[in-house]
Amino acid sequence: MHLSGDAYCGRSKLQTLFGKGLFQQAKGRVVIDFGCGEGLEAIEIAQNGAQKVIGIDIREAVLRRANANAIEAGVATLCQFERSTNERADIVISIDSFEHFADPRQALRTMYDLLKPGGILMVSFGPPWYHPYGGHLFSVFPWAHLLFSEPALIRWRSDIRSDGARCFGEVAGGLNQMTVREFEQLVRDRRFQVQSLSMVPIRRLAFLHNRLTREFTTSIVRCELQRPIRNNENNQTP
Repeated sequence: MHLSGDAYCGRSKLQTLFGKGLFQQAKGRVVIDFGCGEGLEAIEIAQNGAQKVIGIDIREAVLRRANANAIEAGVATLCQFERSTNERADIVISIDSFEHFADPRQALRTMYDLLKPGGILMVSFGPPWYHPYGGHLFSVFPWAHLLFSEPALIRWRSDIRSDGARCFGEVAGGLNQMTVREFEQLVRDRRFQVQSLSMVPIRRLAFLHNRLTREFTTSIVRCELQRPIRNNENNQTP
């Protein structure tokens, strides 16, 4: 099944997305998992030597499950799961969240504020909007979310879900229709220093992947951003 997560079966999702050096980088550091869900990645970071891991999510139900998961994993003293925090971190990670944020610019601003000077933000999300299954639930077949109008897809969804959602942004988790181009503009127009920015192609379409086709052939967008050590922002809004 598409978007099932089978690509990470038997492997560390964190190391697959960010490389084998992630745990060494996080060792002895304070890490924030922004959009932590049930806390599985936060727990894995804690198990691999982080000083402290703070998971942030707006959904109370998943925060309760995350706390239970940390207790079961034996790292409850190293992990905390909250709706927000005032603590600054050495590293902030965000996995599979940027296509869901109601206000991606505000989310990025918050991540900036959560980092210590010199701190690193590591982002990975996908699929972006023009991916064959970028509509998530609405992609009942490739690019269905582009072929049918939003009202039509919402009416279809109302037959299987009864939460009263009236647009993509109101479905569970939300969908902000984030494209590759929009994300690239977002991260390049901030106070962050861009350390790396890459688009991972859909495996079967890798031979077609280039700057002209990347909106339709990108599977995952990844980047590493750094909050500058010296503040030269001239009071601009991030």
